[in-house]
Parts: sequence; C-alpha cells; structure tokens
Amino acid sequence: MKRSVFAAGLLTVCFVAATPAYADYAVVQFGSGFCKIWWDSSDNPWGPAWTKIAVGLPDHEAAEVALHDAFAQGACR
Repeated sequence: MKRSVFAAGLLTVCFVAATPAYADYAVVQFGSGFCKIWWDSSDNPWGPAWTKIAVGLPDHEAAEVALHDAFAQGACR
C-alpha cells in the first residue's frame, strides 16, 4: 500500500513538473507616466489611473522591447 501511494505521489509531482507554465506579459502605464512590465496581462493593477499599452507579450524579453519602445516614443517616463 505504501508503494502505491508513493508511486501515485511521484507521478503527480512528475506531471506537475512536466506541464509548461504559461505567462503572458503586458506593459502598463500609470497615471504619473511611469511604466512597468506586468507579469500577467489578464491581471489588472489596483486603482483607476493606469492603461495597458502593450498586451499579450510572450516573454519578458518581448516586454522589455515594448517598454523601451514606449520610452523612445515618449509614452513613458
């Protein structure tokens, strides 16, 4: 019985470790003009004064490129 419980637990851990994590990033501009990379584009910051200026970015590197583009265009401080 102990072996079957151990095997089931081991299978569960292996399954969880094998599933890929999905994260999409966004670039959020706050009311003051400050911009930040947001780790989950479906999640929203607290408060009323914010705007998502780039949504659904596949990884952090793409979010950094979008953030630097926003700085270059003058959308962010």
